[in-house]
Amino acid sequence: MRSTQASNLSVLVSRTLKTVGIVIILATLLDLVIAAMPYNFGDRQWQIGFTTQMVDRGIVPLVGIVLFITGFWVDSNLGNLPERKSLFTDPRFWAFALASLLGLMYVVLFPLHLMNIGWSNEQAIAQINQRAEQAQTELGNQLNTEISSQRQQINQLISATDEQLKQLEDGGQLSREQGQLIRDFKADPKKVDPFLQQREKETRDQLQTRIGTEKLQAEKTAQTEALKSGLRIGISSLLLAAGFIVVGWSGLRNLGQM
Repeated sequence: MRSTQASNLSVLVSRTLKTVGIVIILATLLDLVIAAMPYNFGDRQWQIGFTTQMVDRGIVPLVGIVLFITGFWVDSNLGNLPERKSLFTDPRFWAFALASLLGLMYVVLFPLHLMNIGWSNEQAIAQINQRAEQAQTELGNQLNTEISSQRQQINQLISATDEQLKQLEDGGQLSREQGQLIRDFKADPKKVDPFLQQREKETRDQLQTRIGTEKLQAEKTAQTEALKSGLRIGISSLLLAAGFIVVGWSGLRNLGQM
């Protein structure tokens, strides 16, 4: 009685393992096919996304294949394996063949991803440089406009009388330092141009320093992200390739000997 119950339980376990394994394999492959849409095999960004999805989901079909094969191992222990007429009619052959195919695919994805990440990093650096140049041009134009506006204000204040300057100082529209500066300009108008040139140089240097710092930080971030992606996806791809190939090739060799 116990032997019969154990046999029935083993059959149930075998059937469950096979069913779960098949469901996991098919669901994962279907998910990859749908997630990769729309297909654009020649686009490097698409290749990067596809490789990332393949690696992130890679362990799932491996588990499914192992569960499927384990179900046949349970049948083998029970002596319930049907007589095989041909290697190609054995479901295990196709499971091992799929594992071998996925292993070879991950081997190919490893150098492909590294090349694409290198290309993507170059594109990111080029965009950062382009944005920095645009920022310098825009800030330069804004600075020229600001200096021109300051020149007009200084010229207007120079034409004001001392009494008007005193009123502006008392009203808080001019500080004491600014009022004294305007009086110096009234005494010697030639000081205006050197003053504005110095202001322009100091402001331009500050802006260029800020843009340069932001550019270096953006480049560092882009390089760090590229390195992280290369290491994570690259190493994971190699590990998955090793796992699939060991399972697939070992299984095919054993089936051939049997």
